[in-house]
Amino acid sequence: MKNLFLLLFLFPFFAKAQNQSLDTIKAPLGFDNIYSRTIASDSLSSSFVIFIKKEVKKHKHATHTENVYILDGEGQMLLGDKTFEVKKGDIIFIPMNTVHSLKVTSSIPVKVLSVQSPRFDGKDRIFVD
Repeated sequence: MKNLFLLLFLFPFFAKAQNQSLDTIKAPLGFDNIYSRTIASDSLSSSFVIFIKKEVKKHKHATHTENVYILDGEGQMLLGDKTFEVKKGDIIFIPMNTVHSLKVTSSIPVKVLSVQSPRFDGKDRIFVD
């Protein structure tokens, strides 16, 4: 029982730190609309680099908050009941249960860093009309 306690509660403190340049992360040639690459994840948070060619359909996360940093490209974002333009250098905080979407308006894909907490496994994406 003591070993189980150590494994469950102390392991996160010994997890290996990571360092990676976001500039070196590229999407594969010929991806359809969305390409996502996990760059780090533990029980508390997940980080992804996501490339979007056309759009991200309206959805929400019932149990996750999300921070999105625009690394490249431009688009029109819906966040709750507001729509606004986003561009390289913008950061967007998306509280849980907030409907959001993105339509790409640039000639290049939008590239974002998405940090979600707690850990995101894909099950908490709820599409809405």
